[in-house]
Amino acid sequence: MTPQSMHARADLAVDESISSRTQAPAAKPQVRLVKIDGKLTAVPVQEHEPVQVREPVNAVKPLQVVKPAPAVQATQPQPVQAIQTSQANKSGSLRYSPGVKLQDLLQQAIEQNASDLHIHSGAVLRLRVGGKFHDATAAELSSKECKELIMEIMSESQLKQLEEKFQVDFAYDVHGVGRFRANIYKQQRGYDAVFRTIKPSPPTLAELGLPTEFEKYTEFHQGLILFTGPAGCGKSSTMAAMADLINKRRHDHILTIEDPIEYVHTSDACNVTQRQVGAQTESFPTALRAALREDPDVIVIGELRDLETVSLAITAAETGHLVMATLHTSNAIRTINRLLGVFPPDQICQIRRMLSESLKVVISQRLVKRADDRGQVAALEVMINNNAVANLIRENRTFQIKSIMQTGKADGQRLLDASLTRLMNDKVITKKEAIKHAEEPANFK
Repeated sequence: MTPQSMHARADLAVDESISSRTQAPAAKPQVRLVKIDGKLTAVPVQEHEPVQVREPVNAVKPLQVVKPAPAVQATQPQPVQAIQTSQANKSGSLRYSPGVKLQDLLQQAIEQNASDLHIHSGAVLRLRVGGKFHDATAAELSSKECKELIMEIMSESQLKQLEEKFQVDFAYDVHGVGRFRANIYKQQRGYDAVFRTIKPSPPTLAELGLPTEFEKYTEFHQGLILFTGPAGCGKSSTMAAMADLINKRRHDHILTIEDPIEYVHTSDACNVTQRQVGAQTESFPTALRAALREDPDVIVIGELRDLETVSLAITAAETGHLVMATLHTSNAIRTINRLLGVFPPDQICQIRRMLSESLKVVISQRLVKRADDRGQVAALEVMINNNAVANLIRENRTFQIKSIMQTGKADGQRLLDASLTRLMNDKVITKKEAIKHAEEPANFK
C-alpha cells in the first residue's frame, strides 16, 4: 500500500468517527479512535481541530435548567398572600393584614352592604350589616395600627381640629368605591373612627320602602317639614329622597346646610347649592342668616342643634321658604315639645303661635329588623299639622295630639304603634321586634 492510499484511508476513518460521535454521547473528548490498516488506534484530539465544533448538542442540555420552580413561588409578597387567604369570602368578615389601606377596608364594607365600619383601638374591626353589629376580624388592632389607618386619609386642617377638639366630622370620598360620613375621636386607648356608608346618589322613596304619599309633601312652597328618630334610623336618607324629588320636579333654588355634606345633589330642574359647616360656612346659624339673602326656595338643614338654629329655621319657614330638617326625637309629640323647650319662658307663647302656623309635617321613623332576616324595614309615624293639631300647639295641649292622630288615618295621620302592628300582621316583622320598638309595648302582649 502506498503512503497516499494510507492517508486516504485514515481521512475516511476520521470522517466515520466524527459521524458516529454526533450520535454517541458516551465518547470522551480527550481522544478519538482511528482505523489504520484495519487496526483501531487512539489519537489525541487537539483544541485547534475542527472536530470540537461538532460536539453533540446533547452534551450541554443539563445546563438549560436555569431557575427551579420553587424559587418563583418564594418571590411572592407574603402580606398579599395573607389578605387573599385569611378569612376570604366569609360573610361579615374583612380581609385585613398589617399594611392594608383604609380604602380597601371601606370597599369591602361596601361589598358586604355594611352601613357602618367601626375602627377601635385595642379591639377587632367591626361592621354593622342589616342593623346587626358583629366582629369582622379575628385579631385586635393596636392603637398604633388604628392611628395609622385613620390618619392616612385626613387633611392638615382635620388633623389640627382633631388635636384641638379631640374629635372631627367630615365626608370622605373613595374614587370608584363610594362616599362615607366619618367621625374621628380620641378615647382612652387611642383614636377611634366610625365610617357611615353613603350611596353615590340620593335614594328614591321606593328604594327606602317609603309610601308614595310622601311625594305630596314636596309640593309645599313654604313651611317646616321635620324628619325625626333615633340615630341611624335613616332620617337623612328620607330627607335626601324628598329633596331629590323637588330637584327633579320643580324649578327652584335648593340650599342645603350640612355637617358634613352626605348625599351629593346634582342640579337638575332646580339649582342646588350645598354648604358644609366648617368648610364652606362657619356654623348653622351663620349659614341660615346668610341664606335669607341668597334667594332660596327650599332650605335643607342637616340638624336642628341649638336655640339659634331652631329659631332661624322657624323664621325662614314663616317668611315663605320650605324648610326641611332633622331632629333626634322619637315621635311627633316629643318633637314639638323639644322645639318649644329650647326657648326661654318669655318667648314660649310667641313660638307656639309661629310653630302652629309654619309646621306642616313631622315624619318619625324607626328601622326594624325584618322577620326573614334580610335587612330592616321602616316603621313610620306621621303627624299632619291640620287645624285641630295647630290649635293644640297654640293652647299648650300637645298631649292630646295623639287622639287626633288615632282618628285621622284618612287624612294621612299614623301612629308608630299602628305601623308596627301592620308590619307584624303582614309577617314582615316579628312580635318580639314590634314590642321592642313600640311606644306602648303592653298593647302587643
